Amino acid sequence: MKHLLLMLAITIAILIVVFMLLKVYARQGKEFELPDMVGQKYETLGTDNPLNLKYVVIDSIYKQGSEGGIVLNQDPEGGTKVKKGRKVYISITRYSEDDAIVPEITGSPLRTAISQLGKEGIQIGTLKFIEGNYPVSSSRIPPTVHNITFKGKELYPGQTVSRGSAVDLVVELGDGEHVSPVPFLLGKSPEKARKSVLSSALNVQEHFKGNVKDKSMAVVYRQEPDYTGVVKYPYGTQVTLWYCNADEVDVDQMIRDFKVDSSLLPQDENSWNQNDEDFIIQSEGWSW
Repeated sequence: MKHLLLMLAITIAILIVVFMLLKVYARQGKEFELPDMVGQKYETLGTDNPLNLKYVVIDSIYKQGSEGGIVLNQDPEGGTKVKKGRKVYISITRYSEDDAIVPEITGSPLRTAISQLGKEGIQIGTLKFIEGNYPVSSSRIPPTVHNITFKGKELYPGQTVSRGSAVDLVVELGDGEHVSPVPFLLGKSPEKARKSVLSSALNVQEHFKGNVKDKSMAVVYRQEPDYTGVVKYPYGTQVTLWYCNADEVDVDQMIRDFKVDSSLLPQDENSWNQNDEDFIIQSEGWSW
């Protein structure tokens, strides 16, 4: 009986020691809150790392307007309880651009060409217009792409440029009026705003507030010329856009508060209410 009790006591003592060692090894009760690293530079993550975290880059994504090495997302997310030495899996913005293949858009309507270039990740810099030479036709002929240039040199289908590069389009005028209304752009992202302006056969110039870090996430808070839905401008007219961070404005309220400046309208235009929000949304210039 004494031997059995002694063996039992030794076994219990061993188990207690084992559990204590496991607790120390597993660092139970010593969990810390994982910081949110989204938006930080990857190179700076190791400079202040009291938790001795190990960062593993699992993906890199090219984002137009963003510098390379910015953390896009992390796993586990910020605020999660973790132990020291934990591996954190992150995705960052790519440092260099991919190559994009120039599609065949010569002879395509301007809107179609803009869409095709966008799918390839190619931006549009300036639209330049020339007179078109079209046969007599009963159907309306839209502005059509004559050729593409990049840094002054003509580009041909199948050639490559860096993704995000801005090419210029030489566009043949159609057989219409060669004028277009300026679309309503307040609250739009740069990508949607640019596409809307260029699809209207107008050029675009952009200004970003100094505190905008991720240009792709900014929104338009001012445009010039202002939207009227009535006044039309010659093809190639420059539309200037000002952007700020999305959290600096209430987009819905900005749209509700918008009023068309009656001084910009033709004197004989009396068929609409300048304070009518439904008019703004339903007009041909609106494209959300």
